[in-house]
Amino acid sequence: MKKYHLGEFEEIVILTIGVLYNEAYGVSIKKEIESRLSRSVSMGALHTALVRLENKGYVRSFEGESTEERMGRPRKYFQITAFGKQAMAYTKETRDALWQSIPKIVFDPKGTV
Repeated sequence: MKKYHLGEFEEIVILTIGVLYNEAYGVSIKKEIESRLSRSVSMGALHTALVRLENKGYVRSFEGESTEERMGRPRKYFQITAFGKQAMAYTKETRDALWQSIPKIVFDPKGTV
C-alpha cells in the first residue's frame, strides 16, 4: 500500500504551488509551469490535477477577494498542506535514492550502451 502517491504532473503542480506560494491560483500555476518547463498545459488538465491533489489532502483551496476584473468572482488560491509537504519530501527522497543508486558508468559517455 502506498502511503503517498504523486503522479508526474501532480508533482509538477504541487511544486509550482510551492514556487508561487501565496499567489498560486489556476492561471498563475498554468503560466508558471509553461514558462519554467516550456510545456503547454490545458486548464482542464490543471483543474483535474488540482482536484486530485485536494482530494488526496495534499493541497487546500480558499477563495480570495472578489475583483471587478473577474466580474465579482473571487480567485481560488491553493496552498500545500502539512500532509502534502510530507508527500513531497517522500517523493524527493525516493527519487534521490534512485538517482544515487544508478552506477556512475551509466552516465559515462565512454560506457557501453
